[in-house]
Formats: sequence, C-alpha cells, structure tokens
Amino acid sequence: MGYLDLLSSTNPGQSNGDSPGSGGGVSEDSKFSYENNQNRDAGSTASTAILVGDRLLVANVGDSRAVICRGGKAFAVSRDHKPDQSDERQRIENAGGFVMWAGTWRVGGVLAVSRAFGDKLLKQYVVADPEIQEEKVDNSLEFLILASDGLWDVVSNDEAVAMVRPIESPEDASKMLMQEASQRGSADNITVVVVRFLDNEASGSTSST
Repeated sequence: MGYLDLLSSTNPGQSNGDSPGSGGGVSEDSKFSYENNQNRDAGSTASTAILVGDRLLVANVGDSRAVICRGGKAFAVSRDHKPDQSDERQRIENAGGFVMWAGTWRVGGVLAVSRAFGDKLLKQYVVADPEIQEEKVDNSLEFLILASDGLWDVVSNDEAVAMVRPIESPEDASKMLMQEASQRGSADNITVVVVRFLDNEASGSTSST
C-alpha cells in the first residue's frame, strides 16, 4: 500500500500515530527498511499531495514541507516533525528513547527529525506515520510548493511564495527556488515541486537535484 491508498482511507487532519502498523506510510517504511538492509543509517522524509475533486490532501513524514499560496499569502499545510515538539518528545520517551541537544535537538543525539522512512537503528522511536491535512480547492488557491528541507532551511514560506507568484511556469519556478537555495548556501539535498491551480485544475512540474 502506498501513499495514494493511505490518503483514500485515512481521515484528513489526523495522524496515524495511534495506529502503528497500519497505513501506507508504514508499508512504504517496511519496504525501505528491507531494501536498505545493508545500510542501517539510510532514511528519508516525504511530502506528498493528491487532488480529489475540490479537495487537496497532503501527507508528510519528517521535515519535507508543503506550502500553499492562497489569496497571495503563504500557508503551511504540513507540520515539520521535530524531536523537541512536546507530543513528539513524549512519544519518543514513552518508547524508551531520548531527545538531546547536539547542534540541534536530535533523537538519541543523532537524528534531527522525529518521523522518517528507514533509519533502522532508531526505528523503535522514529516512526513513519504521516500526518494528513486537507485544503479546499477554490479560486483563492493559487499554487502548492512541495520541497525538502534543503529549501526550507534557507528560504522561508513567505519568501518562497513571493518568489513563485510572478513565475507562470511551474518548472521555471521549481528551478528558481532550487537555485536560490543553493546560492544561499543550503547544505542539504534540494527537491522542489510547484503545482499551479488553474480553474480548479492542477498542472505541475517537478525539479530535483
């Protein structure tokens, strides 16, 4: 089961954190862990979206973020999963883990996100349960940005939306955001997807490095 299956079977706005072992995120995590058995440190985050009629459903694991432009303003439609968040810290500690400061707050002093695919060495504490948000698609919804933390570490939500608004081509907008993040010294992988909504129909382009 993948994320599309998950989005069709889970209540938007809720996390699957109370149902370990169920949902597409967990299934994909199992595949990731199996395929990366030789590299127990391998892991990844994800942010995905699906358009269902006039509903935009967004699911995320980790700190890959989804941001929309509605009426000219930026709104995050996902939550970065960080170990120092009170609910995430409690879940980790309840599972027998700990959170400590090592340049930033980290699970076990190692991982800077509290949810991820893979990361087998910390899997008891780092879950792959996604959080799902729902947005209504109407004439005020202009575009969606999905991006990894390589962008968001150096570009704010408001800045990203302001940069994308004047650019008609989603592909050009994606490339521009990647270039901007690189020029600002981003030290992480940068992946960006921009999707524009035209008359309630989505058209988009993906760019990644």
